[in-house]
Amino acid sequence: MSTYQRLDPIERDEATTLLESTDNRVLAETILRLALHDPDAQWVTSRALALFENPDADVRNNAATALGHIARIHRSIDRERVVPALQHLQRDPKTMGRAEDALDDIAIFAPPGSGTFNAG
Repeated sequence: MSTYQRLDPIERDEATTLLESTDNRVLAETILRLALHDPDAQWVTSRALALFENPDADVRNNAATALGHIARIHRSIDRERVVPALQHLQRDPKTMGRAEDALDDIAIFAPPGSGTFNAG
């Protein structure tokens, strides 16, 4: 059974510091807080994609979920970078489900031609 956890907004400076943490729970929560509340979808997308390199599956799963949130909230996503990265996560049984969920969110909320942004 999962429990609801409130994910409050976070200041960029604090988030940047927390994303350097070695505590995987901190990383996993921080990327979700950013995805839900930070207005700079490009910046958050880059941070989420960087977390795909983390060895902890929970961190990678939350990074994938964050990308789905970005697509839902902003109605756009950097498809050229995000879709292949999520497809790569689909190959791992530990991250396959969340990667598929994020790809579904992208297909629904940020389909091709929907004002896709390009992260810099």
